Amino acid sequence: MKSDIKNNESEYPSCFGQIDKVFPQTDDGLRKTPETCFACINKTLCLKKAISGDQGFKLKEELVDRAYKAGKINFLQRWSRKKSLSYQKKENLDEIN
Repeated sequence: MKSDIKNNESEYPSCFGQIDKVFPQTDDGLRKTPETCFACINKTLCLKKAISGDQGFKLKEELVDRAYKAGKINFLQRWSRKKSLSYQKKENLDEIN
């Protein structure tokens, strides 16, 4: 899939894979796909691209913080998950370089 995205990136709209455009945060702090994206034929691949890489880790960290604030996880679980995400992010960056 990654090679398909890289090879055909020029064929996609300018908003392709940009998390702040295709999965923006609303006023209530949740993320929601805009109505205009539902009509796009690239929506699934676009959202996959948007949540992969650095932007995806940011999103996952937001979910961990939200769970902690809601009392779903304790401090130690939050720390552990954020540390795990940090390691995964570093491995992902090492793969790219």
